[in-house]
Amino acid sequence: MLTSPGDLADLTARAAALDAADPLAAFRDRFLLPDGVAYLDGNSLGALPAAVPAAVEDAVHRQWGTDLIRSWNANGWWEAPVRTGDAIGRLIGAAPGQVVAGDSTSVQLFNTLLAAARLRPGHRLLLTDPDHFPTDQYIADSVGRLLGLDVRRVPARDAAAVLAAEAGNVAVAAYAPVDYRTGELYDMAALTTAAHAAGALMHWDLCHAAGALPVELDALEADFAVGCGYKYLSGGPGAPAFAYVAHRHQEDFDHPLTGWHGHAEPFAMAGTYAPAADVTRARIGTPALLSLIALEAALTAFDGVEMTAVRQKGLSLTGFFQECADLLLDGLGFTPATPREPEHRGSQVALRHPEAYPLVAALTARGVIGDMRAPDLLRFGFNALYVTHADVLRAVVELRDIATSGAHLAPAFRQRPTVT
Repeated sequence: MLTSPGDLADLTARAAALDAADPLAAFRDRFLLPDGVAYLDGNSLGALPAAVPAAVEDAVHRQWGTDLIRSWNANGWWEAPVRTGDAIGRLIGAAPGQVVAGDSTSVQLFNTLLAAARLRPGHRLLLTDPDHFPTDQYIADSVGRLLGLDVRRVPARDAAAVLAAEAGNVAVAAYAPVDYRTGELYDMAALTTAAHAAGALMHWDLCHAAGALPVELDALEADFAVGCGYKYLSGGPGAPAFAYVAHRHQEDFDHPLTGWHGHAEPFAMAGTYAPAADVTRARIGTPALLSLIALEAALTAFDGVEMTAVRQKGLSLTGFFQECADLLLDGLGFTPATPREPEHRGSQVALRHPEAYPLVAALTARGVIGDMRAPDLLRFGFNALYVTHADVLRAVVELRDIATSGAHLAPAFRQRPTVT
């Protein structure tokens, strides 16, 4: 609990010292951040990387406007899904030739989850998390209906025990390493090992992990993974998603969406599908090139960055937020929803409060942008490449002032728009 003005002065000094010693501080200049804004919503939509506007302008005016259809060859449009996929692969511990970028997360999820289940014929159970993002649950149910599988919702912390009890019966375990609501981080290695010991395949949704913390897919011997390009990867609104198909599964990867870009000879224009021999069979149709070019440019923000350094700073930011919240928000109705232990915390912190939405709305009006998830979660995401400890302290100080003054009770902050 904050007991004196000196406590706030100490926090201010600590924030300044942490930022001065930050080895990633210079990478903030790789983003175009609005003046006066503390942006803590990169777990929903990443900030604009400085490399993106010029790349998109070139794609529109020169590649499309001047080179026209010749750009498929002259400007590498055809190779962009795999080229961008390999750039993402570096951030998620995947050797080249296992990741393709394109389509939406929902499409990639459906394609890979169904293909994974087909690799375990006779296994009648598909496990997923009742706290998974809704789309993951909807698509798991859809795959279950199409293949006649029993979809069982099992919390991530209980999944290993259920896998052991159902050994030989589970086709796929489909989970996320980070809870999108609370930021809780689960043990990817332990759950992947448990799935394999039970004869199941492991499918990961990396939307809240890719670009935020080290994800060693190859080292874990993960089977499949998907993720979006617009959160910590900062690829822009609606940026293409990605799919990871481990080398060992590519020859037998039998996916439902067999588009012409995944054909062994796409320009032979054959009337029957013959899959490519490598990860390119996971390509579907013509990608949204302008968005894909934006994502590829955005990924250059990670050039020269080690994910271990990103993780260290992410833990520093989240831990400092929790410390500030303990001191400044005590007695104001907030309760922590994110684990204290670093090994169980992603790059996000969530607080519970019955007035979550109006509090976030009032905070946004003051230039501190987070978000909320129903019914009562305030979420704050920390992209280590551009968020500072000063941003963290400002967010908590403003939140304290709003809660103590009742500023969030104003009618304007209680009317919810479509997107919350």
